[in-house]
Amino acid sequence: MQVRVANAPKITPPADWPEDLSQELLRNVRNGCVGRFVLSENARVRVWRLDLDPGERLGFHCHVLDYFRVALTGGSARSLDHHGSEDRFSFEPGQVKHMQFQAQEFLLHDLENIGLAPISFMICEHMRSANPPLPIPDHVRVKPRRVEAIHWDGSSRRAPTT
Repeated sequence: MQVRVANAPKITPPADWPEDLSQELLRNVRNGCVGRFVLSENARVRVWRLDLDPGERLGFHCHVLDYFRVALTGGSARSLDHHGSEDRFSFEPGQVKHMQFQAQEFLLHDLENIGLAPISFMICEHMRSANPPLPIPDHVRVKPRRVEAIHWDGSSRRAPTT
């Protein structure tokens, strides 16, 4: 599912795809929204949440950063990449999948819940990857009521508590 490209990807949808699916793919070549909303973000990591009801689909989006996803629920999903390859998979709560990208590599795909129950993932992108992050719109960032940073000073044996 990973594809090596030179500079900007030149994408040609499969010829047998419906026009609306082809157009969606082309509109989202640089869509960096790999989840529904960003829970937390700093210079090192961006944490996304993704929840899909049965039959619901997250449209095409592009991964360029190293990341891992954690399944918060069990379920089944289907993913279609820009070559037309379909991947169907099942997962259990707590299952983790890591992806790593070299410079100019990416994954452009969608994700659909094909199970009978809602599914949820946390996606953690490593901001310091071989590729720069794609831009994301501000409206996907959750506005926290309170953000707390705890810094381990190394001199104490316990982390500060609140």
